[in-house]
Amino acid sequence: MITNDNYNQEMENYETDHQSGAQPEVKKRGRTREVVAREVEKTAVGDVQLIDKVVHVNRVAKVVKGGRNFSFNALVVVGDGKGKVGFGLGKANEVADAISKGTELAKRSLKRFPIVGTTIPHVIIGKYGAGKVILKPASQGTGVIAGGPVRAIMEALGVRDVLTKVLGSTNPHNVVKAVFAGLEKSLDLQKVSSKRGVSKRQIFAAGALREE
Repeated sequence: MITNDNYNQEMENYETDHQSGAQPEVKKRGRTREVVAREVEKTAVGDVQLIDKVVHVNRVAKVVKGGRNFSFNALVVVGDGKGKVGFGLGKANEVADAISKGTELAKRSLKRFPIVGTTIPHVIIGKYGAGKVILKPASQGTGVIAGGPVRAIMEALGVRDVLTKVLGSTNPHNVVKAVFAGLEKSLDLQKVSSKRGVSKRQIFAAGALREE
């Protein structure tokens, strides 16, 4: 059985083991702790370096006879920084195990999304549940104007210039799923050109890309 003291010790041990990386911003909210956009490690798969970021760590308490049992779930985003990104939710009795499971699930769900230079190809609106996210392309040098879960996804995807806004629910799970729902609808210039049977120049002349 994991007690409050054990939980605190578990979090401290985990943070100590990852001192070499960027220091996370940890917010205490009752019995949960939110770890915002923590870069865990860069894992080599073949010749590709994958960027792992922990978006959220949550503690779940189950009341049983004689006390409470605690478990953890971790929301992790993984990407190669070149247009591929995925996410996973890992659950375990320890923080490190939950993050490891989430990382493995995220690696299995990697998908490629279109990016143009250092930004996204067009305005994207993603919705999931009560969450809504708006992503807008930005000129080079703007940077990633985003916070928390959206920033983690954009950095793992390889987008370095983008404007974002989260509307509605700010629950990390809803936000992450809303971003991926929007990215699923993003259009690639080459595919749109072949689908419509027109040149890329004609598409640009007609204005922004529109989903048919």
